[in-house]
Amino acid sequence: MPLSEFRPPSCRDKVGDKAAVWLPAAEVLLIVAWSSGFVGIRFAADYAPVLLVAFWRCVVVALLLMPFSLRAIRRSSSQSVAAHAGIGLLAMTGYLTGVSKGIEYGVPTGLAALIADLLPLGTALLNMLFLRRLPDGRVWLGLALGSLGVILATGGAISWGSAPLWSYLLPLAGMLSLALATLWQQRLPQAQAVSLPARLGIQSAISALAFAPLAGAESPLLPTMTTGLVIGVLWTALLATLAGYGLYWFCLRHTSALRVTSLLFLSPFVTFCWAWLMFDEPLSWPMLLGAATAGSGLWLLIRPPMRGRTERAEMNNGR
Repeated sequence: MPLSEFRPPSCRDKVGDKAAVWLPAAEVLLIVAWSSGFVGIRFAADYAPVLLVAFWRCVVVALLLMPFSLRAIRRSSSQSVAAHAGIGLLAMTGYLTGVSKGIEYGVPTGLAALIADLLPLGTALLNMLFLRRLPDGRVWLGLALGSLGVILATGGAISWGSAPLWSYLLPLAGMLSLALATLWQQRLPQAQAVSLPARLGIQSAISALAFAPLAGAESPLLPTMTTGLVIGVLWTALLATLAGYGLYWFCLRHTSALRVTSLLFLSPFVTFCWAWLMFDEPLSWPMLLGAATAGSGLWLLIRPPMRGRTERAEMNNGR
């Protein structure tokens, strides 16, 4: 099955529009911005509970986007707003809660990050489950190499730990939550489409409402403001949420779900580069080998199929 089959027909003709000219630049920025979230959470966790930081990062983004999204939201149907709210609950609340609470209950950070970084594999599996379509050999090989690269890059930080067995399902549930949100967003009818600021504003606002009781059960929602907390919230709000999720949804609008999620195979290595710059953590040869392996898998997943093979497959399908 060619890569284009991982997106609905209504999205396939968008790759050739003007925005797609600088799509590769947006994809590079997506990898950098998405990876910054892990470093931002690590930094902010020293000053406040993770869910409290998640609550405030969503509040900040929702307030920043309000002037640019309120008019579009008012013009949208209730079905459209409800759909984007549901996507936000899966993509933000479900994903962040699953990964962070898994770590809180004792799942080793390296193992939780590894599960989260297998998002492309989860997206492909859910796509098969819902659409009943099997990927071709090139896609499977790309997914295998990408997953192996993630394992090699994070292998030094992986341990099993002594957490309850059920807690290991939390990062997996978080990853699948984002994968499901990705497929849902990609297959939304055109009638329910809203502008990118409105989409991100709705998702941030509903996630802030969802995080409020979760964070409030752990600590006051109005914590003592410190410089570290403010920096951590702004870092995760502006880089991880506004830029990271914004670029994620933008790229998803112009290409396939599998391609966008496969870009995150490189997230572990870029995260290690962030940690090297900010926390002076060393880089290692396994990390570099993992990045090269993941990069080769990514190349297989995003490169266009050979024209001759595509035409033969189409002819065979037409028989």
